[in-house]
Amino acid sequence: MPFTLNEKIKNLTPYDPVEGSYPIRLDANESFLPIDDEERGAIVKAAREADLRRYPDHNAAKLCQAAGAWYWVKPSLLTAWNGTDEAILLLCSAFLGKGETLLSFALDFSMYHFNAYLSGANCVKLPKRDDFSIDPDALIAALRELRPAMLLFSNPCNPTSLVLPREDVLRVVAAARETGTLAVVDEAYMDFCDQSLLDDIESFDNLVILRTCSKAPGLAGLRLGFSAACPELTRALHAVKSPYNVGALTQAVGTALLCQPLRLQEGVQEIRRRTDELSRSLKALGLPVIGDAANFIFVKGIGDAFEYLKEHGIIVRRFGEHLRITAGNEAENRALITNIKQWLAEKV
Repeated sequence: MPFTLNEKIKNLTPYDPVEGSYPIRLDANESFLPIDDEERGAIVKAAREADLRRYPDHNAAKLCQAAGAWYWVKPSLLTAWNGTDEAILLLCSAFLGKGETLLSFALDFSMYHFNAYLSGANCVKLPKRDDFSIDPDALIAALRELRPAMLLFSNPCNPTSLVLPREDVLRVVAAARETGTLAVVDEAYMDFCDQSLLDDIESFDNLVILRTCSKAPGLAGLRLGFSAACPELTRALHAVKSPYNVGALTQAVGTALLCQPLRLQEGVQEIRRRTDELSRSLKALGLPVIGDAANFIFVKGIGDAFEYLKEHGIIVRRFGEHLRITAGNEAENRALITNIKQWLAEKV
């Protein structure tokens, strides 16, 4: 009898980012800042000193020490991951059982739903308001009605770049605790905003916060992320993660670069400045920009511009009728605006 794939995976399609060589890539929310000579020297030094004959530190202690200083969190409350994708996968497989419910949103990071599906859980996707914002009272009502095993959402949101205020998130997490729900808040873009719950991590025994080095620190190619949680949850996460899950080179390079907080903060400010400029320029064209709390913006109703931009060497991310556009450097943003102006003129 020939082998056949099980029902759960046989109809899945592989992740399919836009491939090919394009002069301007504004589709993956990466940092446009180049690695300078000082950073490159730190990377080379860290790589040279890494002992690749040995397994890396299972707990990534030095790396978590550096990350703790950057995030202002006790290193003992951090867990290092091979990208936050690994953390999301492990959270879903370890904290969700077959038939249990993950509560998330219809418009959010797609991997939440994907990993819940693989774990055998039911995924309930709440709608958002017409302006794409989260209604915290509706979310709290859904928690009390459904009593899900897990709540998982991004803040600021990917793809809308809208942020739910800290006070509202605290109310949501408190309601989740009452319903026995693990609240996972993906703060991948919170380096660009000021509504983080990291200061409150020890106040809740049902809260996990995710942070990444792929965005503000500009280390997408390194595949490095962290979770922050209370001591009990952190012990559980250390228990379920794979041994030596973060490689020696990643630990060494990540530690070297995270130990430069001033440089990191300067980078955040520059990215924030370019994002604000891009947002203002698109608004000046009369386009409905929804959010700009991260390093990208979300523009309603111009999905048809995707192919035009692609034909002119600019890649952005399309969500149906809408576009998510990563902020680029000055020249990249200028080229984007020029091409959108041309696209608008040709539509008339």
